[in-house]
Amino acid sequence: MSRPGPADSAPVLTGVPLADYTTLRLGGPAARLRVARDTDELVAAVAEAESAGEPLLVLGGGSNLVVSDDGFPGTVVHADSQAVEFTEAGGDRVRVRAAAGVHWDPLVQRVVAEGLSGVEFLSGIPGRVGATPIQNVGAYGQEVSQTIAEVLVYDRRTGERRTLTNAECGFAYRDSVFKGADRHVVCEVVFELTRSPLSRPIRYAEVARALGTEAGARVPLAEARATVLELRRGKGMVLDPDDPDTRSAGSFFTNPVLDPEDYAEFTRRAADLLGPDVQPPAHPGPDGRVKLSAAWLIDRAGFARGHGSPARISTKHTLALTNPGGATTADLLSLAREVRAGVAKAFGVTLVNEPVMVGVSL
Repeated sequence: MSRPGPADSAPVLTGVPLADYTTLRLGGPAARLRVARDTDELVAAVAEAESAGEPLLVLGGGSNLVVSDDGFPGTVVHADSQAVEFTEAGGDRVRVRAAAGVHWDPLVQRVVAEGLSGVEFLSGIPGRVGATPIQNVGAYGQEVSQTIAEVLVYDRRTGERRTLTNAECGFAYRDSVFKGADRHVVCEVVFELTRSPLSRPIRYAEVARALGTEAGARVPLAEARATVLELRRGKGMVLDPDDPDTRSAGSFFTNPVLDPEDYAEFTRRAADLLGPDVQPPAHPGPDGRVKLSAAWLIDRAGFARGHGSPARISTKHTLALTNPGGATTADLLSLAREVRAGVAKAFGVTLVNEPVMVGVSL
């Protein structure tokens, strides 16, 4: 079995454990792994795998993946491109073009230092730029779809590069045209940010409380970033090799969004189980739908922090499933199924996984 080394000395690797490339530290070996250091190399590696008829997995930071213990039987292309370009877009607007392999949080740190507003509440999220439009990454009231101007993709169907507008990306809550489909490989993302010393208006009550202000207020960019980082650290959501709670894929389940009929049934069941005075947290969504808190559902269904072994619920946040050491992907999925079944039994709500499943299903 060959082991990873510098990209220029070992561009093609075999038998590499994908656990080395995921934040869960789980996943069996890749038959082949290639490192793409720029967009041209990324496209070439994908095209070569296509022409060979091999299964293909494009991998960035591995922060949103659950990989089978059996690994991946084809070619894994690791996007490690690092190009970033700033362009004035007129007025107070600045466009930031970042290659797919750029590490996300260092980019957020850089644009905040440059006095550019629009992604400051997305601080501390692990992973690479290329994953952000796929999942429509969001946190604390911001989503990347609010600032993405366009996405350069390689179209595997036509064999050509294409630029998709924001509208063509089909963004929705933790969703896009890229998610669950393999037609497009994200190569570069263009963000349009605002030159301002202040954050965008605060939309999340927890952030407002931490900053000692009210929702709708704006605060200095550096202060917004520091506050979000502190909140995320408290939940084990900032990668730390010394903290086993950060050995996760972030939030494992999305917050359920219910139509009015299902929400009425949910409130009835919640009142029967917890009493009529308990008010589940809920937020109005589009078309009369209501978004619930997955973390609240898990907690009230009887799953405490630290539940499970060898895979366990984080000791800091019930929405993160972790590998504190010694777990397998099978162990993690067993825990996820237990949590999902418990919430469904208690509240009639079926949780949906947020991470992408590779070679496994929930």
